[in-house]
Amino acid sequence: MTPPGNAWNEASLSEDPAVALLEKLGYRYVAPEVLEAEREGLKQPLLPARLAKALKKLNPWLSDDNLHKAVRSVGAVQSATLIEASQTVYNTLAHTRSFEQDLGDGRKSHDVRFLDFDNPTNNEFLVTRQYAVKGAKKTIRPDIVVFVNGLPLAVIECKNPTLGEAWKLEAIDQFSRYQELDDKYRELGAPRLFETVQVLIATCDQAAVYGTVTTPYRFFAEWKTPWPLTDAKLRALVGREPTAQDVTLAGLLAPQNLLDLVRSFVVFEPDRDTGCVVRKLCRYQQFTAVNKAIERARTAKKPADRGGVVWHTQGSGKSLTMLWLALKLRRDPLHENPTLVLVTDRKDLDTQITGTFQACKFPNPERAESVRHLRELLSGPPGKTVLTTVQKFQELAAAGGKREKREKRAARQEHPVLSDAHNLFVLTDEAHRTQYGGLAANMRKALPNAAFFGFTGTPIDKKDRSTLSTFGPYIDTYTIEQAVADGATVPIFYEGRLPALRIIGNTLDALFDRVFADRSTEEREAIKKKYANEQTLAGAPKRVEAICLDLIDHYAKAIQPGGFKAQVVACTRENAVLYKETLDRLHGPPSAIVISGSNKDAAHLVKHHTSEDQRKALIDRFLAKDDPLKVLVVCDMLLTGFDAPIEQVMYLDSPLKEHTLLQAIARVNRTAQGKSYGLIVDYWGVSEALTEALEIFAPAEVKGAMAPMTDELPRLEARHAAALGYFARLKDKDDLHACIAVLEPEDVRAEFDAAFKRFSQSLDMLLPDPSALPYVADARWLGKIRQSAAAKFRDSKIDISDCGAKVRKLIEEAVAADGIEILVKPVSLFAPELEDKLKKLKTPEARASEMEHAIREEIHVRLDDDPVFFTSLRERLEQIIEDRKAKRIDAAKQLLLFDEVKKKIHNRAQTAETLGLSETGLAIYGLISERKPLNAAERTGNAYGKVDEAKKELASLLEEQIEPQVSLVDWVHKDDVQREMRRRIKRQLRAAGFVDDKIDATADSIVELMKRRRGR
Repeated sequence: MTPPGNAWNEASLSEDPAVALLEKLGYRYVAPEVLEAEREGLKQPLLPARLAKALKKLNPWLSDDNLHKAVRSVGAVQSATLIEASQTVYNTLAHTRSFEQDLGDGRKSHDVRFLDFDNPTNNEFLVTRQYAVKGAKKTIRPDIVVFVNGLPLAVIECKNPTLGEAWKLEAIDQFSRYQELDDKYRELGAPRLFETVQVLIATCDQAAVYGTVTTPYRFFAEWKTPWPLTDAKLRALVGREPTAQDVTLAGLLAPQNLLDLVRSFVVFEPDRDTGCVVRKLCRYQQFTAVNKAIERARTAKKPADRGGVVWHTQGSGKSLTMLWLALKLRRDPLHENPTLVLVTDRKDLDTQITGTFQACKFPNPERAESVRHLRELLSGPPGKTVLTTVQKFQELAAAGGKREKREKRAARQEHPVLSDAHNLFVLTDEAHRTQYGGLAANMRKALPNAAFFGFTGTPIDKKDRSTLSTFGPYIDTYTIEQAVADGATVPIFYEGRLPALRIIGNTLDALFDRVFADRSTEEREAIKKKYANEQTLAGAPKRVEAICLDLIDHYAKAIQPGGFKAQVVACTRENAVLYKETLDRLHGPPSAIVISGSNKDAAHLVKHHTSEDQRKALIDRFLAKDDPLKVLVVCDMLLTGFDAPIEQVMYLDSPLKEHTLLQAIARVNRTAQGKSYGLIVDYWGVSEALTEALEIFAPAEVKGAMAPMTDELPRLEARHAAALGYFARLKDKDDLHACIAVLEPEDVRAEFDAAFKRFSQSLDMLLPDPSALPYVADARWLGKIRQSAAAKFRDSKIDISDCGAKVRKLIEEAVAADGIEILVKPVSLFAPELEDKLKKLKTPEARASEMEHAIREEIHVRLDDDPVFFTSLRERLEQIIEDRKAKRIDAAKQLLLFDEVKKKIHNRAQTAETLGLSETGLAIYGLISERKPLNAAERTGNAYGKVDEAKKELASLLEEQIEPQVSLVDWVHKDDVQREMRRRIKRQLRAAGFVDDKIDATADSIVELMKRRRGR
């Protein structure tokens, strides 16, 4: 009888259900050995015969020559990097590729389709498991690969849910290795497989995340809807309550969805920090919002009902949602070459739209420079994409005239009709009442038959009727709370500081008396006339100086250690200048001021005027992580549409409320590496009256907009207790080695690491606040254990760099103070420091354990250098460990035996020399020799038992025969050279009397060995 839980592995718990669901979704399972027989070799990830058949079906006119070229265009891409190849192949798949051919009307270019996007059933959908693809030196076998028309479009890595929280890191790390995304993975993967791949899914059945080619770990996200399937339909399909894996696979890989994603929801754009091109795939809320909008535009009975409002909270990718909706509207044949009008001030969105439309071979978007130009563009033929600004519609309203006399004189021109076309769509950014004022009716009258789609990053307020009447009801909503839960944005906390100087919460008289307490009664009466209202009192130099002193201290202790930057928001331009000058005088962090200018400004304001180019240069400096510019001082600029992941804190000294408040605080909600929260430091007192400031919104819609920093304290307490709980049963908590031993099981270590990260995140957020100080000692203690465990168990997944800067510094100081640097440093088996480390360990058990893990790591790293030799030593290591567990030997004897294993590794070169072989020859000898049982190897002192002189000579001869090939430059990438090596090896093996069924495998093993030893 099989014990319960023995079948709990990744195959039964994740792979099997995944393949079963994919089959129900419309995929056909084909065994990997069947597909392998169709391929030209394991290095070719495509299924060329199936691709050629699909190409001929979709493009029956294609000649044999062009068919061959079409297959090669996606199967033999010439590129310097994986991302470059990915972009080339993507453009071919999504936007077709042209080939010249004479179809009876002369030689012309004709577009070749690789996928039938409009008729999904016209494609072949396959799924397989353990699909082998050979890279430069290694063969990878992803758990599940999905093919469409012979092209691998999705790769799925399945993990055992019993791994706990370690499953995700393990799966995504595997993707990184397969794609060779890091130098440490060089030649360990097979990047060619991923040139055609569009979707990567990591899953353990109970949880799942997805990304695309080259996606870093932190950008893998959940897909939370099976849309257009309902939850009930998915439940019926799988016959049980759907898991996260079911939802992810149904949402991403249902044939129609996968094709839609490939065609309409991918973008390539340069990374702001590095300038390198990154590939982006939509999030689930973008996919559903766009498709819901398309459905409404197609099915609504009246023009006025075809539009609606998409409210996706700021920072969640609203601009890209607009881009993808524009793309799908442009492509929809029902709308007969529609005209699109995108109302936005975002130049980066203009660039994205232009680049994507060019790749799709659509006409370039045109920017309307004036109302007259807008009329000209819209009155011409259809099919244009027009980019314009809100101001053009404001000018349009002005053109109609607002004064009564002008209205009577030119009533017919009050709201001129720009276009009466029905296939005209207006997509408007930040479509809410504060942005547009009374323009809603004017837009409707200017474009009476158009469909209007409004995009907003803040909810529609309770007083706003014009937005919903102009655009229609909500199409899709994605709230602040959802965005934070999904990791699309970070949570925003607020902290009120210097309560005595707040404007809200103090009477003006009381505040005045505090600010000018050092003046005489006569002086205060004179000053009071100058500071008669909130804004002027807020700009009192003594108040601003006190705030700046606090700001400088807070920034230095709470924000700067993490490498993040700040924004100061003043209530007037005069106050902004005062903040800038005060920060400079007090030697605060380097700052710049960005304010609007006027011809009537006084001299002290004029000197801070900047041109558009200068402002852009300052913003670019602020966004650059390594630039010394740390603080931007503003009044009303850069509070909306300013995307700055580097900004973590906003120092607020302005009476913001309603939409303006929601938009402003969202400047700190963008995600960035190492950023777990955004912070609003409130000097005005807005947080004191937060309910009133946001009262125009429904409470559910602004839930989670900002939370007080004090809310983090209970979470810190709970996370602290969870991390300490792993060591609750230890009697002596000062025994570091006993603490480390608790973390020896890999699953326990992974769970503790996750608990520690959560604890350190909360602590880092609250430091240097006094409420966090009671937890500092335990953070140091836990940090030392964590670092020591990572070093002992050679666990590269545990890294101090993933802690916040403040906690990281605490741990580093604690390690140095206790003099245990050597214990938290991974030391290799033959490093001189190993002896020092062993001496610092107090017991034979601790020393034996350290030696065991050092040997284990050495064998793991060098196994491919000589598989037979190091496999035999690994078996010997396990035997020694088993003997100790069975108490056949004590810890001291175990340590001596480990030392013997170490000597064998160290003396390997000497062993080879004694046998008259090179080290490479010895490794070849191991591959062609019959392995002896462990006890024989142990008795003879080597891995192979008694030396076989004939095979020793054969090993030397084989090395000599292939030396000319391995001496060639870049031979590991040349198939013809490797074929010649195999030919020579096989010839010698046959001459030596090797049986035929072992010759091919042995030849392959020797070539792989040479790649490892001589392929660098």
